[in-house]
Amino acid sequence: MGKIRDASITLAHGSGGRAMRELIERLIVPAFDNPLLCGLEDQARIGLHGLLAHGDRLAFTTDSYVVSPLFFAGGDIGTLAVCGTVNDLAVSGALPLYLSCGLVIEEGLATSELERVLASMAAQARAAGVAVVTGDTKVVQRGAADRLFINTAGLGVVPAGVDISATRARPGDVVIVNGPLGDHAVAILLARNELDLHADIASDCQPLHGLVQAMLAVCADIHCLRDATRGGVATVLNEFAVSSRVGVRVNEHALPVRPEVRGACEILGLDVLYMANEGKLVAVLPRSHADAVLTAMQAHPAGAGAAVIGEIVAEPAGSVLLDTLFGGRRVVDMLVGEQLPRIC
Repeated sequence: MGKIRDASITLAHGSGGRAMRELIERLIVPAFDNPLLCGLEDQARIGLHGLLAHGDRLAFTTDSYVVSPLFFAGGDIGTLAVCGTVNDLAVSGALPLYLSCGLVIEEGLATSELERVLASMAAQARAAGVAVVTGDTKVVQRGAADRLFINTAGLGVVPAGVDISATRARPGDVVIVNGPLGDHAVAILLARNELDLHADIASDCQPLHGLVQAMLAVCADIHCLRDATRGGVATVLNEFAVSSRVGVRVNEHALPVRPEVRGACEILGLDVLYMANEGKLVAVLPRSHADAVLTAMQAHPAGAGAAVIGEIVAEPAGSVLLDTLFGGRRVVDMLVGEQLPRIC
């Protein structure tokens, strides 16, 4: 990766002139090196024939990342940007193929930090098998942002016959997650150094499309699938319950949670069901396929901790109920407000 002359980003790097060209040619293009990007056109031109070979529908998504701090155990804002967008495509059953990258940089950001973020994005994109093919760079004056914001959009192809939707949960279905909950939120909390807490917890940030493909290979009829980011598992389950007009019963004993995360939640009065994750999905599928899907998930690195955590019931429609550790039952409502701001 080339070097630029300035030790930090200046307003000139967003001006459209020579400094901006230098930033793009010496840092950004070498990081994401691929033929679609290297022409430096205002758009990526993607052949339709290659897309049609993968399926019969496009999946298109976009997301923005404003996490604070930029770097934390298990990843950084660049890792989040790639994994988050890949996962938004993956939970539709799509094969992720292409990403865009929009950078909003605050004047004064160290060039070395930008290089580090770009390197993380490039490494994660290569690992996920996607290409960053177009983008945009803006620089704002000091105080107008918080060092670096990233927007990514993603394009993927959904195979024929795959029909995953929040409206398809049915009574008798099971609810599965792919591993321990709350790791990302606690990793960000610890990275902020605002509390006197110490634990060896890293973000669970990871791409999930390989895991989803392994699941679809043994159960093509997955009903609902979503990654549990902001708002956590509780929000995803409430969305399924409302969209499908069903109830959801969750067994607190079955929730996979690391002791360190559980302890942090108890100390801070947080509920792990609402904690953000960046490498966890929630699946709803027919009970008849549960064992086969669990076996496939547990054989994949992203699903080693997979577990059945609940079931879909007919009533009360639109509600999520938790059978607690103490033998009671309580309503798990949609998250109100924000447990932890700037989490992704």
